[in-house]
Amino acid sequence: MTQPLSSIHPGARLHPSVVVEPFVTIHDNVEIGEGSYISSNAVICPGTRIGRNCRIFPGAVVGGIPQDLKFRGEDSLAIIGDNTVLREFVTINRGTASKGRTVIGSNTLIMAYSHVGHDCVVGDNVIMSNATQLAGEVVVDDFAVIGGGTLIHQFCHIGSYVMIQGGALINKDIPPYVKAAREPIAFTGINTVGLHRRGFSAEAIARIQDIYRMLYMGDYNISEAVDHIEAELPASAERDAVVAFVRSSERGIIRGPHA
Repeated sequence: MTQPLSSIHPGARLHPSVVVEPFVTIHDNVEIGEGSYISSNAVICPGTRIGRNCRIFPGAVVGGIPQDLKFRGEDSLAIIGDNTVLREFVTINRGTASKGRTVIGSNTLIMAYSHVGHDCVVGDNVIMSNATQLAGEVVVDDFAVIGGGTLIHQFCHIGSYVMIQGGALINKDIPPYVKAAREPIAFTGINTVGLHRRGFSAEAIARIQDIYRMLYMGDYNISEAVDHIEAELPASAERDAVVAFVRSSERGIIRGPHA
């Protein structure tokens, strides 16, 4: 259902069930899937792909050109997964020649006034609280929860199942399953409550605690600790996820609680 006071380019492809409120602008080269709802004063820019059953709230701008001086007008995409909610005045920039696309996963909630920069990848079931700001090429893995007002430096990697304190300044990678807080940002423990809510068993949580006890509280530097974790702890999905994350980190991971 399209309101007569909205502006929809004839080149846009909307499923017939999509609801478009008055004063929405939808540009050319846009696709919007079944059951989605676009609220008043939202702007959907060229190169945007919105999945099924999404809800875009008033004032959101999806697929705007990157705020990157290297951008030269190249074709690129902003992709929004199914069942995702973008609240009031969220801005999602499309990709650049670097990766060609900015991707937001399915079942993700991005709260009001948040920003996702060019070429970011935000996973499924992520919660970004109000006024969270992601610079370009940030990666946020599945089930991460980011507190309001958090600022994340370009190229940072946020692991799965993390909980980040509101107002945090992040310039290092945050490995999976942890809580991160303080200034400067640091490891403050395992995200035990979040892991229980997501169905992790007591045994799995105990394994994660053993991994981080060795990583942050032993007498090793990070590289040595990872080697000892792999050599001394039994193989598990949790162990392998942490080891792979730390070894692939280009910015380095956040400091321990006593650093």
